[in-house]
Amino acid sequence: MPRGTPGPGPAPTYRGTPSIVVAGGGSAGHIEPALAVADAIRRLAPGATVTALGTEKGLDTQLIPARGYPLELIPPVPLPRKPTADLLKLPGNVRGAVKRVREVLMSVNADVVVGFGGFVSLPAYLGARGRTPIVVHEANARAGLANKVGARFAKAVAVAVPGTGLAHEQVVGMPLRRSITGLDRAALRGQARQHFGLPPGGPVLLVFGGSQGARTLNQAVAAALPGLVDAGVAVLHAHGRTGEPAPPMPGYRPLPYIERMDLAYAAADVVLGRCGMTTVAELTAVGLPAVYVPLPHGNGEQALNARPIVDNGGGVLVPDEELTGDRALSELMPLLTDPGRALKMGRRARAAGHGDADERMARIVLDVIG
Repeated sequence: MPRGTPGPGPAPTYRGTPSIVVAGGGSAGHIEPALAVADAIRRLAPGATVTALGTEKGLDTQLIPARGYPLELIPPVPLPRKPTADLLKLPGNVRGAVKRVREVLMSVNADVVVGFGGFVSLPAYLGARGRTPIVVHEANARAGLANKVGARFAKAVAVAVPGTGLAHEQVVGMPLRRSITGLDRAALRGQARQHFGLPPGGPVLLVFGGSQGARTLNQAVAAALPGLVDAGVAVLHAHGRTGEPAPPMPGYRPLPYIERMDLAYAAADVVLGRCGMTTVAELTAVGLPAVYVPLPHGNGEQALNARPIVDNGGGVLVPDEELTGDRALSELMPLLTDPGRALKMGRRARAAGHGDADERMARIVLDVIG
């Protein structure tokens, strides 16, 4: 299959009732793209049935049934990153999970298995190998172990950003739910600001660093807040369930967690945040300029996630160890005080994104079946 981005085309139509199994359990970063693709498949092939694989651990039992998809549980197969006692248990755990996957594939008469990485995908790929076609989606700039295995015998390999190292990759972007890709920020701006108790006028900075927050971001916001408030900037700050908010100030709205991210995006003019792939994809889909601060841990994939957006002029990248209150002000104030500049950067961010990744991915899946 040629490398590159599949172009738009007419939606495939199917007279039958294809059966698709998606494997994206564990974290929201795996579940959300899987469900976004499942939604797109239902739109393009109304007769299709979609079954999700997951485990009792993680968010599977909370998120998947709530979206209306049947969930089939398999034994969890944690993938040790270092040599530990768990590594010795891996072969037995994999065998049990693979057996259960094959039972599910037979019971739903699966036509294809679509994996999104993580510990649910590995047994899904092994259970489907040689029996059911496989499609792989890799969300990060550097592929994980499960997708490295699955890509070896997959019919199609789709990626969010180029250069993952997987053979025959097709760049489709990160599949997102339609409440984000179809968001009309301008139309919702007043409602969104009222929802969060923000001023109806003036610039708004949105700060978030994941469900647990980010200490570096929280400390930088606390240090920069007086300067932001003095300049008439309101701040919507998701400090995390375990993080500390800044001291109270006028125009500062701290929250442990933001449930309505669509409204948060509609209320905001500029973002300060991490650069996990879902965050980067959502910000480009809604056209928000951002100062990205990648996690200092791991293999550096967060910086790689944001690099195409930054190179296109849609954002700024600041290393975690360099983010102070003064640095935050120096990067943010030119955007927050110049609406034209922020709008231009937001347009460049949108141009670098893939707002139709869910349907691109769905078409690949349906084409494999067809």
